[in-house]
This record gives sequence, structure tokens and C-alpha cells, in this order.
Amino acid sequence: MATAQLNTTINHTWHLTGRRLHAVLRQPAFVGISLVQPVIWLFLFGQLFRKVIDIPGFGAGGSYLDYLIPGIVAMNAMNGSMWAGMGAMEEIERGTLNRFLVSPASRVALMNANVVELAVTTTVQSLIILFLGWLGGAHYPGGITGPAVIVVASILLATVFGTLSNACGMLVRQREAIIGINTFFMLPLTFLSSAFMAPTLMPGWMRHIAACNPLNWGVQAGRSALSADPDWGDIAIRCGGLLALAVACVAISVATFRSYQKSV
Repeated sequence: MATAQLNTTINHTWHLTGRRLHAVLRQPAFVGISLVQPVIWLFLFGQLFRKVIDIPGFGAGGSYLDYLIPGIVAMNAMNGSMWAGMGAMEEIERGTLNRFLVSPASRVALMNANVVELAVTTTVQSLIILFLGWLGGAHYPGGITGPAVIVVASILLATVFGTLSNACGMLVRQREAIIGINTFFMLPLTFLSSAFMAPTLMPGWMRHIAACNPLNWGVQAGRSALSADPDWGDIAIRCGGLLALAVACVAISVATFRSYQKSV
């Protein structure tokens, strides 16, 4: 019985994920447009602040572009996934979600499909940013393992913020509220991290906040993995923290989904 239920969930997840990815493929320009801002930040900031690397105490080897890429990948994963709630809200408004709720579709698969779609989109975008950074002169001395860790960290970040955004979409059901929430959190979370500046040069209060910032966990895990001498213990701790947080956020999203299901 349990095996049959698991097989049904996997099968439904496969088909529902395909449905979501087909929607993305029908608008491929959206994936490219969403990369415009991070690519601009990558090369604009990479050139504008390239001398920052020479500040005593910065403590990073290589170029500022090398330092910047993990931050841009993490920022893109967070920013892109924070709008997932808009999609959930549109499905509610169109009645699509309610039609799924009266169908035999697995409720777990409905949530899984969203997570898998976020993971696929984030992976593609992260690889594009890494490739563009390499074309721009960035170095990845850690080999293929470094970019792989960055992609994994970006997927976990997308899961954290995407599932929370979905929960917000089902709770507030107002575009203005989601836009306000995203605007409130995006830039503070970005700049209260080591995405652009070394922690050693931050004020003490900013360092303490950055230490608790999941975006910063992904940035530092990716940056260490890209280095010539990765600290695998530190990488495992930060990625493990992101994984635990992602599981908790998925649980919150599922609980919110069940609450919405009871209300309709």
C-alpha cells in the first residue's frame, strides 16, 4: 500500500512538474529577462569595485569577479524564487488550483512539482551565470566540484524562499502584499551578507546579522567551494543548515496549503 502510494506521488510529481516546465518553455524569454539584473550586477560591480580586493584585510585571493560570482548566483536564486507566490496566487484566481483539489492529483505532488520546477530553473540560471563569469575572466580553481556546490546551494536557497513565497501567496492573496514583502526583504538580505563585501570589513552588527542570514550561508559555501583549498567541513555545515531550513520551509508551505484546502 505504501509502495503504491509512493509510486503514485512520484508519477503525479513527474507530470505536474512537466506541466510547470512546459509553461516556462512557452516563455523562454522570461528566463533570459530574469538574468538581466544579476548579469548587470556581475559585470558592473565586478568592474566598479575591482580595486576593493586590494583593501588590507579583505582577505580574498584572485579578482573581485571571482569573489562576486557566488554572491550573484545566490542573490539570483533568492530574488527569482521570491516571486513564486505570484504564480500560486494566479492559479488560485484562475481556479486552476481548486480544479486540482477536486481531482485525484496527489496533494504532496502538487507541492513537489513547485519545488522541482524551482530547482530546474535555478540550476539553468546558475550555470549561465557561472559560464558568463568564466567568459569574463573568473577562475574556478576548485574544478567542477566548486560550481556543483554553488548550484546545490542555489537550489536550496530557491527552495527556502520559493516555498515561503508560495505560503505567503496562499495566505495574503494580494499582489501588492507580495510585492511589498519582497521589496522589504530582498535588498536588506542581499547587503546584510558577504555577497559584495568581506565580513572582516563589515561593522560588527552587520557581521552578526550576516551569520544568521541563509543567503550568506549559500554565498560562503559556494565561495569556499570555488577556492583552491575548500573548507569542506564549513561547506557541509552551511549546506546542511540550508537543507534543514529548506525542509522546514517546505513543511510550512504544506501546512499553509492544507489550510487553504480546508477553506475552499
